[in-house]
Amino acid sequence: MIYDFDEIVPRERTNCVKYDGRKGIFGTADVIPMWVADMDFRAPDFIVKALKKRADHEIYGYTFQSDRFYDSVINWAWKRHGWKIRREWMLFTPGVVPALALSVMSIAKPGDKVVIQPPVYTPFFTAISPLDRRISSNALVLKEGGYLMDLDDLEKKFRGGARLLLFSNPHNPVGRVWKRKELVDLGNLCAKYGVTVMSDEIHSDLVYKPNRHLPLASVSKKFRDFVVTAISPSKTFNIAGLSSSVVIIPNPEIREKFSRMSHAMHLHMGNLFGLTAFEAAYTHGAPWLDQLLKYLAGNLRFVIEYLGLNVPSVRVIVPEGTYLVWLDFRQLGLPEKALCNLLVRKGKVGLSDGAIYGREGKGFMRLNIACPRAVLKKAMAGIMAAVSDI
Repeated sequence: MIYDFDEIVPRERTNCVKYDGRKGIFGTADVIPMWVADMDFRAPDFIVKALKKRADHEIYGYTFQSDRFYDSVINWAWKRHGWKIRREWMLFTPGVVPALALSVMSIAKPGDKVVIQPPVYTPFFTAISPLDRRISSNALVLKEGGYLMDLDDLEKKFRGGARLLLFSNPHNPVGRVWKRKELVDLGNLCAKYGVTVMSDEIHSDLVYKPNRHLPLASVSKKFRDFVVTAISPSKTFNIAGLSSSVVIIPNPEIREKFSRMSHAMHLHMGNLFGLTAFEAAYTHGAPWLDQLLKYLAGNLRFVIEYLGLNVPSVRVIVPEGTYLVWLDFRQLGLPEKALCNLLVRKGKVGLSDGAIYGREGKGFMRLNIACPRAVLKKAMAGIMAAVSDI
């Protein structure tokens, strides 16, 4: 089947954060929303069909994860990423963001230091400080070719007592897909200092050729002992509103701690329709995903070419994965609020302000390119109009 990613699907008045939340975020609803990380593409037909079939039963009582649910994860991880995982390693979570918080609560004690690598996804911050743990910042370093980890500084953080690292792979928002050597170096440091890693791999399926996602826990057998991996089809298949994910924890001691915390808050059961969509996605999703990746790659090429030709003062940090593009506006020399206002008021474009990902993100903006090409073209024209006189 050939899927139509050019179709524009109206999303207004559906309680949609991305569209119906524009006025609250940007002060006006009159912007092209290119911010929050969900896609403007319909969920695939096989997911919709599975949901409709389950809805037709007309009883929506308590549920649990079936063997088919876990088999879908096992088969997907092996076929897409060459990672052999076991049924007993997996636990359900109602989304990757709750899994971040559960990891912090079950692994780090109040007052402990938890390392993050900004600029990074905002829930990495909120999974730590509100839970009475302390943020230890190991900032990524921007070089000409993209962002790198500062392993010397990371080792200092581990020497300073941090025993948990929240890791983003592929990285949101800078788009890095970490290479094997980088993962080996990181894992060896964690092994040396007894650090547990919560690896957020929700974007693992959204990787541009020739890059390849490597689950951190798959790189070395010894890494399995200290890595908690979170995955979900939510970003890949545009079903984030169904709040379903799994964590993969080979270490039985860590898994038991995590499970106790999850059960204490009654987060382990899942919702009926989320489980249905999850299983359908990982069982039938490969052909749809292959077409999606080609379309997203075309969108990315368009952004790079358009800004390079028309707005060279805005630098594209070319992503290796995700449908999020990190844009560097620092050459314009504008204060943070002035830049945001210019894009919204003059350009009529709503991007994610880079400052929300840590102070290292000031002067940057995150652009969501998971939309029909026609929408993306309007957004690029808006950015050009916003900065054309500067």
